[in-house]
Amino acid sequence: MRDIKVEHHPSPERLSALGVWDWPIWEKEVSEFPWTYSSTEICYFLEGAVLVTPEGGETLRLGKGDLVTFPTGTRCTWNITESVRKHFNFD
Repeated sequence: MRDIKVEHHPSPERLSALGVWDWPIWEKEVSEFPWTYSSTEICYFLEGAVLVTPEGGETLRLGKGDLVTFPTGTRCTWNITESVRKHFNFD
């Protein structure tokens, strides 16, 4: 399985090239839940903080300003510590 890719504070040009501002928005309150990605997701965090622990991997701290790619097949636990608001796109 490929690793989760995190880009901290990508440039506005990078975000525009990806079309991030046209993607839908997902919001979620403080909570914890397991998740499996059935397809690759790219997301850009507008607000919030989350600890994502991939199965068999190390916990990642994600939040505002992070562009994250979750490869197809990734199994992880999301622990949202501050309500999240993010743009998202599935391949």
